Amino acid sequence: MSDGLRTPEHAVGELRLPEGVGVVSGSPNGARRAVGVVVGRFNGEITSRLLDGAIAALEEAGVERERIDVVPVPGAFELPLGAMALAKTRLYACIVALGCVIRGETPHFEYVAAEAASGLQLAALETGIPVSFGVLTCDTREQAEERAGGAHGNKGAEAARSALEMADVFGRLRARAPQ
Repeated sequence: MSDGLRTPEHAVGELRLPEGVGVVSGSPNGARRAVGVVVGRFNGEITSRLLDGAIAALEEAGVERERIDVVPVPGAFELPLGAMALAKTRLYACIVALGCVIRGETPHFEYVAAEAASGLQLAALETGIPVSFGVLTCDTREQAEERAGGAHGNKGAEAARSALEMADVFGRLRARAPQ
């Protein structure tokens, strides 16, 4: 969507790190990790595809299927509460939040999308458990379908890899901290 104020493209390029600084980075390593997934049932055809992509990515990264717990919630608005509940158990290295909000003719879209985003961030900040944002916020169903497994890849898989990467970074940081 181009309205003259923004472009539909992301900034291209890779991050360049300066020489001589310490770098603590993670990888999407799922070995010996348990992962919680919270997924909205609203727009279930789309969120089911996101969930399939996330689970496939988790397994590909080494997470055993038995160590993946999925909590369905009514919709994107309820994702933060589900993520917070999972994170507070301290059973999971990370949480993957999956949902889909498609713009309609009322401001409802903005409220749901914004509250889902801020609530998921709050769940991560309050618990210290990484919570990834796999919530599609699209103008049309077609855009959502593309991001749930079309030309834009599967955003559920991307969210799963991001969550694992952050869990790995947290583990590395804890290992570096003085005991």
